[in-house]
Amino acid sequence: MTSFYLLAALLTLAVLAVLWLTLRRADPGPGVDEAASNVRILRVQLAELRADRDAGTIDAATFETSRAELERRVLAEAASGDPATAKRGLRGAALLLLGVPVVAIAVYAVLGNRDAFDPVLAQRPSQFSQQDIDAMVDRLAERMKADPSDPEGWLLLGRSYMAMQRFDAARDALAQAVQRRPGDAQLLADLADATAMAQGQNLLGEPEKLIAQALQADPENLKALALAATAALVRGEPRRASDFFERALRVAPPDSPYVAGLQDGLHQARAAAGLPPTPAATAAPGPLAVPSPAAPASAAAPAPAVAAAPLAVQVSLAPALAGRLQEGDTLFIFARAAEGPRMPLAISRQTVGPGTRWPVAVTLDDSTAMASQFRLSGFERVVVGARISRSGSANPEPGDLEGQGTPIPPAGNTSLTIDQVR
Repeated sequence: MTSFYLLAALLTLAVLAVLWLTLRRADPGPGVDEAASNVRILRVQLAELRADRDAGTIDAATFETSRAELERRVLAEAASGDPATAKRGLRGAALLLLGVPVVAIAVYAVLGNRDAFDPVLAQRPSQFSQQDIDAMVDRLAERMKADPSDPEGWLLLGRSYMAMQRFDAARDALAQAVQRRPGDAQLLADLADATAMAQGQNLLGEPEKLIAQALQADPENLKALALAATAALVRGEPRRASDFFERALRVAPPDSPYVAGLQDGLHQARAAAGLPPTPAATAAPGPLAVPSPAAPASAAAPAPAVAAAPLAVQVSLAPALAGRLQEGDTLFIFARAAEGPRMPLAISRQTVGPGTRWPVAVTLDDSTAMASQFRLSGFERVVVGARISRSGSANPEPGDLEGQGTPIPPAGNTSLTIDQVR
């Protein structure tokens, strides 16, 4: 940053020097002595003009016209040699020279990218570590505390927290954005999504109210329609869910990666409601993409069922982390779709402590599903994870001990090790 300031100062001095020389050459102007000489010549011409009049060479009208022209020229020559005028010219040049850097600095302060001086932000995205990302999010949070009037800043902060699975913080940040833009359908849908994740991946209650507000503001908001469809499925209203899925498919772009998931959800909702499948719902779905921050975190629909057998899981604890366990800690073992919703499809919870015998073995199947519409057997590949929480909260928190496996089929046997600190 110091080298940047030094280079900018040198360039500014060079530009000012060139500008000063240009101004000096562009306004040579007559000196005071030269102007006085011109005035004396004009006075001689005026005396000659009077002599011609007295001699009768010219008449009175011609004399008056010629005299007026000479007087005008005398005044003009005298003004051009006025020292005050020269001083005003120098003052104007000085103001211009000073104004160039002042205006440049002011414009950069308003429009420039001051974050470019940040050595973290100067890195390419691929060079960012998790610590770099956490630091940037923390700085954004501090900036929003100092100046909370920017709804776009709160939106960015909320979506960043969502990507970090800090759902309580995401909900609070998005609520700040909604306060400043209360009629924004997309913000309301984002807040509904974050609220659902913060209350244990449950769309019922407050999230439903926010979804209704979003659809009232924009009946064709894709995220709100997808969330409303999923909430209706969870509530056990498949016909209503089918209507929302159909509306979402009508507004979704044909090349959207979520069309296949919406078609699967429509197929499932119509089947549960006893309705015949639609051509769109029976079309072969493409692979589901992981939702982006702007897409519903809990609204993607499951793929067709491929197995109903249980998944046996063994979880070990890395010896280096054994000393961190305390009595009353909570162990969560869960499976979520490798591609699709982030909400757990099946989950087991139990209390652990320093005396727990490892590995811990559990069985995950459709009976441990959090919602009947999102079951372990409804996905082709899942990822199994484990987390030890000091507070017992279902939401990840700093200091939690974590471990995660690789994508596997939703039935059979697997094992993983808790070897990381959040």
